[in-house]
Amino acid sequence: MKLYGVVGWKNAGKTGLMQRLVTEITGRGVSVSTVKHAHHRFDVDHPGKDSHRHRVAGATEVLLASRNRFALMHELRDEDEPSLDALLSKLAPVDLVLIEGYKRDAHHKVEAHRSVTGNPLIAPDDPTVRAVASDTALDLDRPVFDLDDTRAIADFILSETGL
Repeated sequence: MKLYGVVGWKNAGKTGLMQRLVTEITGRGVSVSTVKHAHHRFDVDHPGKDSHRHRVAGATEVLLASRNRFALMHELRDEDEPSLDALLSKLAPVDLVLIEGYKRDAHHKVEAHRSVTGNPLIAPDDPTVRAVASDTALDLDRPVFDLDDTRAIADFILSETGL
């Protein structure tokens, strides 16, 4: 599986870019899975549902399945957060895994940047950021794309990964 990341500070447009990239790249016949890092607590389960009751009762893993999809929830309890590599090993094989977040990991990335946030660029200090997708013109030593030019960003990622 090939990997490519999308990084950026809060409100930089990462999730919107990820969504557009998945649509664009899968539309070209390339299979894509995604990994999203969350810095906060999150829950995909709801109190009162059977799967939630199993988890609260102490189950380490709860697999919820139907004819449409399945979801595996794993409670870390007092375990360390798994590494990106450990999480990737749980995915079924696809052509490309797009990773949102994990900005400190070694895979190549595109940085999403919106000038209105006032946040500094990650790219100048991080060689794993191979390009920037921005809403403003930037003078950098690597490609800069318009944040909304999904086709060009997808072309770049596919070229970089050999897909």
